Formats: sequence, structure tokens, C-alpha cells
Amino acid sequence: MSIRIVTDSTCDLPAESINRYGIQVVPLYINVGKRGYLDGIDITRSEFYQNLPTYPEHPTTAVPSPQKFHAIYDTLADEGASHVLSIHISEALSAIVNVARVVAQETKSTQVMVLDSQQLSLGTGFLVETAAKMVAAGHAIEEIMAALKAQIKRTHVFAALDTLEFLKRSGRMNKYMAGFATLLQIKPILTMFQGQPGTEKVRTRERAMKRLVEMLAAVGAFERVAIVHTHAALDRIAELRAQAAHLLPQEALMTEDITPVIGAHIGPGALGFAVVGKGK
Repeated sequence: MSIRIVTDSTCDLPAESINRYGIQVVPLYINVGKRGYLDGIDITRSEFYQNLPTYPEHPTTAVPSPQKFHAIYDTLADEGASHVLSIHISEALSAIVNVARVVAQETKSTQVMVLDSQQLSLGTGFLVETAAKMVAAGHAIEEIMAALKAQIKRTHVFAALDTLEFLKRSGRMNKYMAGFATLLQIKPILTMFQGQPGTEKVRTRERAMKRLVEMLAAVGAFERVAIVHTHAALDRIAELRAQAAHLLPQEALMTEDITPVIGAHIGPGALGFAVVGKGK
């Protein structure tokens, strides 16, 4: 049995992990005016976040076409894959998993199993990495699926926004509410757990930082943890790391920029954690 892993560009895994395990990444589209970019290919995350405040039109995002999935699944079949495991950002946030499901049903060249990660960013990425490691260790597809479904129940992502301007620009917040919340120094904390997006409202950046550490502590013991952010300032990342130091492992901590597909809506400066609680 030969199993290959497919994911999308919102998983935020570093290139080292993608290359090591031969993971296939389907890029989403970022559209700025009449120009379209493939996420992670035509534009870097640094370029996107640096330019985001000055784009004349607010960026929009789009999922890949079914033809793109057909091409990837068929290519993997030609390379000898008996099974393809396709793991994607939560359907609560994107339609990409539904596109993958339709194409999986149409694919005859190999057996394709599609998994809704019920997460975003490294919440998805950690699932993809777990799957890839289990494939490398020779586990059966049924064992891998069972492990991933268990991990979904232990995976949390939460981040504090630094600005409400981009929620307003993307139409996800009324401009009057955004102005009022900005006046009150409200810093929303966005959460994602088992496919359910949530929001907490905290006043001031300092209180938001404290609340992020409290939320990390509430997870308890964990298997994986990383700082995720949308091009946040290095000193703010260092501050969060310092405040959470008593909870974090001693070894190097993964720190990753969140995909512009999400960042287009929440803006630069968002900062938080992706964490997988320890299994029983």
C-alpha cells in the first residue's frame, strides 16, 4: 500500500516538512484587483503583509478549480499511490474541502479520502504532519484516519487581532462597530476548535496577551505547540513567548506566518498559538 498526502496552502507547514515527506500542496488564490496570485508561489507572505495596508482594493480569496485536484490526484496515482489522503482547512472557513470531496468521488485512478481538519493554519498543518509521519512509519490508512480524528478533538488555534480595520474592509464587521470597538481598544481573540469558530472580546493589547497565555494553560499538557501570527512585530512575538515561557518546551519553538488567505480578513499583527493537547 502506497499512501500520499495532499493538503492546501493554508496549512502553514514550513517548506522543510513539506519536502521531507513529499506532501503535495494545492495553492489557493489571492486576488488583488484584476491580478491573481497563487498563495505561496506568486507572492511571499512578507510581501503580502507589507503591501496589505496600501492595496487600492481589498484582496479577495478563491479556492482551486476541480481540474487542479483532478490533476494532482491522477499524477499521484501515476506515481504509484494506492491511496491519497487529502487534508484541508475547515469547511466552516473555506469551500476547498467540498471541492476535494467532489473530485475524490470522481477519481477512478486511486482511492482518495478527504478529511476536513476542522482547523486552520498549523491546526491543519499538525494533522498533515502527523499523517505524513505515520505514512513514513508504515501505518495503514485506517490507523492514520483514526489517529487524525482523535487529534482533531485535541487541537486548538487562538489568536488576538491587532486591528479591526481589515475585518471592516472585508465586510465581516460593520464600519460603525469597528470604529466603536477601536475607540474602546477592543482586541478580539479568534478561536477555532472542532470546526467551530469563536470570538472573545478583550480590551487592550496587554490584556489580550495575558488571555492568550491563560488559554494556552487551559489546554493542559500538550504534544505540539507553535506561535502563529500575521507578520507580527518581532518584539511582540518575543513578548508572548516570554509571558508563556513557563508553559512552553525548552527546545526551539516553531513560529509561522499565517497564510494571506486568512490574513486578508484579519489583517497584519494578529498573534496567537496553535496547540495539540496530549492524548490519553
